[in-house]
Amino acid sequence: MYKILFKRPLDFLGALLCLFLLSPLLSITAIGLYFANEGQAFFFQWRPGQFGSLFLILKFKTMNDKTDAKGQLLADSERLTRLGAFVRKTSLDELPQLLNVLRGEMSLIGPRPLLAEYLPLYSNFQGRRHEMRPGITGWAQVNGRNAISWEEKFNYDVWYIENCSFLVDLKILLMTIKKVFIREGISQKGEVSMELFKGNNQ
Repeated sequence: MYKILFKRPLDFLGALLCLFLLSPLLSITAIGLYFANEGQAFFFQWRPGQFGSLFLILKFKTMNDKTDAKGQLLADSERLTRLGAFVRKTSLDELPQLLNVLRGEMSLIGPRPLLAEYLPLYSNFQGRRHEMRPGITGWAQVNGRNAISWEEKFNYDVWYIENCSFLVDLKILLMTIKKVFIREGISQKGEVSMELFKGNNQ
């Protein structure tokens, strides 16, 4: 009942309220990143949403586009700006996705939208993460975020699909606020964020 009748209206109202309250912070962050990234404050990328349909996700851009002598992008760790690192640690980079929530492409809470190139790599079990709208935060996010393995992440995602309720969403929301303040699980050891998913047989 909650998933069908109440989750989407609560998402819309919650995203609208957050955008209104956080608009000064969003503006300041966008201006800072615009100068840090030499004219680019936002990052756009196609991501799979509910049922695997693609949508254009919006995030704050935390890395510049500097390349080496051959024109290849430098490693993520070399392109991550100081301001970008702060924005990522505080999860400010996720806030523009509130617009994706308003558009109905995302939910406030759900499995995180991953790269489109992962779609053919999922097992049937892992693919269940697309049965609901992806979220700005989710059960896997508050249970390790990028510091856990892919197997653990997918297990958490499917658990959420099977157990979604208002109380579960409220718990995730409160845990998310705590995680933001302690800045835990932002990246895997030795990585800027999360290593690429290569499928179950690699």
